Amino acid sequence: MRCGHWLWVPLDLGREAREKSAVDHVDRAVQCQLSTHHDGDHHGLLSDSGEYGTALCLRWCGTSEAELVALPDCSVAASEPDGEGCCLFADHAKQHTWQNTPEEVPCTS
Repeated sequence: MRCGHWLWVPLDLGREAREKSAVDHVDRAVQCQLSTHHDGDHHGLLSDSGEYGTALCLRWCGTSEAELVALPDCSVAASEPDGEGCCLFADHAKQHTWQNTPEEVPCTS
């Protein structure tokens, strides 16, 4: 399950992210992309950095000030054929994003 912590993007960090990103738009709020956790830093995805394999994220802990960080993408993919790649950053804690996705349950009549 995904962490439920959200953060409003500070205006100065939003401006800085737009200057450094490959896109013109940056969301006004971000949700922590990690699995549910109670300790440590939260990481919210802002944008692709424009560099291959790197994303711009906000990192914050509790009520401390957020900081803009460029993090390399996680290179791990699910083991099945055509396995989904992880959408988090390299060396993240806990589960990969495909492990957070609930399994589809077929409809039965």
